[in-house]
This record gives sequence, C-alpha cells and structure tokens, in this order.
Amino acid sequence: MHVDKRELAWQRRNSDLKIYGHSHINAAFTYTRITGNRFNSSARGAWYCAWDMRTAVEEVAYHKIRELSYVGIYDEKARYVELLADFIGDFPDISDEPEHPCLSADPAVGYPEGQKLALELQQKGERGLIYPSVRNPGGQCLVIFDPSAIQNVRPGAKWDLVWSGSPEFSLESI
Repeated sequence: MHVDKRELAWQRRNSDLKIYGHSHINAAFTYTRITGNRFNSSARGAWYCAWDMRTAVEEVAYHKIRELSYVGIYDEKARYVELLADFIGDFPDISDEPEHPCLSADPAVGYPEGQKLALELQQKGERGLIYPSVRNPGGQCLVIFDPSAIQNVRPGAKWDLVWSGSPEFSLESI
C-alpha cells in the first residue's frame, strides 16, 4: 500500500498538537496564586476560558493590571497566544444568576464565594461551571475543575497587551 507523504505530515501535525496541549493543561492545575482565583484555591488550579476572544482579553488583562498595580508602573508589553480547546461534559450554568456572590467584581468577596461553590460542585462530581464574565459584561466563561474534561488544545491567534503609563491597555494583533 502506498503512503501519501501529506498523510504523514498530517499525522505529525496531529501528534504535535496533542503534545502541545498537555503542558498548558498541567500548568493550569499546578501553578496557582497564593489566594487562589475565583473558582480555585491555592491547593489546586483550574482551567479558565471564555466563549470569545474579547472576553478572554478582558479577563486576562484584569489580572495583569492587578500585578502592575502592585509596583505602580504601567509600562508593559505582554504577548499571549490564544488557546482553543474542546470540553467533554455537561456543565452547570449560573449565567441567569448575575447577583450570585461568587460573581462579585471584588476579589475579596467573589473569590471566597466562588471557591466555596466550586468545592461544592466538585464534591457532586461536576467537571466545570459556565458563568457570566465579571470583567466583560455580556461575555460567557467556563471554568474546568477536571483536567480530563479538556481535549484538543491547540494554538490560536497571537496578540500583545500593551500598557503605556496607565491602567488602560491596547490590544495589538500579531
């Protein structure tokens, strides 16, 4: 049987993409903030994502702005690569509960409440949660508690977040 070289190239690319995603999945669950995040404690991370790029940018930028505020210097250029992924499971959805305490914009309120909710959901066997974006009104987000629910991670667009002296940022597509 004849082997088409294009088929071999596709198999290599497919293999590279599978390998590509593993380190990102592992990092999401391994490297945490001391205080945790909205739906994870410092003991275990979670995979956070958004339905659209603008929501993802607003969520990521919020955390970068917090970091920059600690030193008081807003002069930064940070490159990010969009990660696309597929998810396995049916996830509870609190999009119709915008006043849920876990969705407070204040991390001192929202994070402890979200961590409590996440623990309750995990104890019930839930693998993730759909929720409205706190940083981009109208945006939708998903947090995954179980790494095995994440499949087919692959690179998407590249972009830079740029700060030039203030907390306001610009977005540059690469």
